[in-house]
Amino acid sequence: MEPKTNNLTTKTSVNGSLHSPATWVPTLYFAMGMPFVVLNMVCALMYKGMGVSDGQIAFWTSLIMIPWTLKPLWSPFLEIYKTKKFFVVLTQILTGVLFALVAFALQLPSFFAITIAILAVIALSGATHDIAADGTYISVLSNEEQARWIGWQGAFYNIAKIAATGGLVYLAGTFIKLFGVAKAWMIIMLIIAFIMVSVGIYHYFMLPGTKQETDDAPVSLRDSLSELLKVFLEFFTKRHIVYYICFIILYRFAEGFVMKIVPLFLKASRAEQGLGLSEQEIGLYYGTFGAAAFVIGSILAGYYIAWRGLQKSLFSLALVFNIPFVAYTFLALYQPESFWLIGGGIVMEYFGYGFGFVGLSLFMMQQVAPGKHQMAHYAFASGIMNLGVMLPGMMSGYISDKLGYQHFFLVVLVCTIPALLITWFVPFTYPDATKKNQDAGKA
Repeated sequence: MEPKTNNLTTKTSVNGSLHSPATWVPTLYFAMGMPFVVLNMVCALMYKGMGVSDGQIAFWTSLIMIPWTLKPLWSPFLEIYKTKKFFVVLTQILTGVLFALVAFALQLPSFFAITIAILAVIALSGATHDIAADGTYISVLSNEEQARWIGWQGAFYNIAKIAATGGLVYLAGTFIKLFGVAKAWMIIMLIIAFIMVSVGIYHYFMLPGTKQETDDAPVSLRDSLSELLKVFLEFFTKRHIVYYICFIILYRFAEGFVMKIVPLFLKASRAEQGLGLSEQEIGLYYGTFGAAAFVIGSILAGYYIAWRGLQKSLFSLALVFNIPFVAYTFLALYQPESFWLIGGGIVMEYFGYGFGFVGLSLFMMQQVAPGKHQMAHYAFASGIMNLGVMLPGMMSGYISDKLGYQHFFLVVLVCTIPALLITWFVPFTYPDATKKNQDAGKA
């Protein structure tokens, strides 16, 4: 049975039963966001509280994120065996079980090495889940339905981010006062495990399969490898591709340095040039100020680009994206105790991220991805972008340990210069689609 459409009550056929996308799109993308955010930010705070150095935290929690960069390499193989739904359910339950193992490993003497190894497997599972989840979304829903539900997709991915960096971190602070650091984080990891396993079981019953998965013959390994090679060659022979790769890497280069360090800086004592915040305070800042600023920044960026066009807007988007690093330099130099000054710095970070990141995403969609293999090329561009964040993230802890937070943020300010320069001169291969649509509307 083909998918039927009926506004927001669109339903898809799953072995004769009907399920609205409202029953699975939000939960699917919530499950996509949760492990990524926990590994990328929450675990940094967990290890900081357990006495691990900034250098080790930043290096290892950045390195284990590499599956999200390399995931295009094994995405064709998911077409060979089983279905997309199979891999979604499998990876969600596996991720939950692995988080439970992390929880119990926190009580061991060599907890850091053991938990990092488990988190690396979670990263591999999470990246595989992303491939299967996006594949399900694209296969099950028509183009019209994809556009209709894209807002829900992004909203629940970011709800997972807010729930992790706001709710779970705040909860960790509460538990630390009651049970101590190790037991508190053990409970948090078990909560995450329960969430992931529960979502996996839910999707076993509610996530739709697709007609293609049940009717078409499986693709051979040789054909998959051949197609992957063609996709790679086409990507790396695109016009301006070398410039575009440098642009994608440098746009978020400074952010890559601060992503791991900012939570550690907020947590570090004032004697260590930090702000001495508790987990509860960090969770409150991120879950309230940060969440609101991110949403407002993302929405305003969309209107701003629609008004001016991407080509005219890109440099100003990059400028706003990098302004928060000035705020953190101020916080590091003066170490204010004011609730509003610290909250203002976090507002600038999340607003700048929400406002500026839209420009990079649209650029990759409209200038890098177009062509026969648009979805695959966007995945390659996203992988390169993640690599550009991961590499400086790996170095950031050792640099901050060596220089101290004050000088570290000054170095980050210098790192924003290449991003702004390359954005100013970036060439456009295709006409500005946003501006073109705007002009057509006026006509």
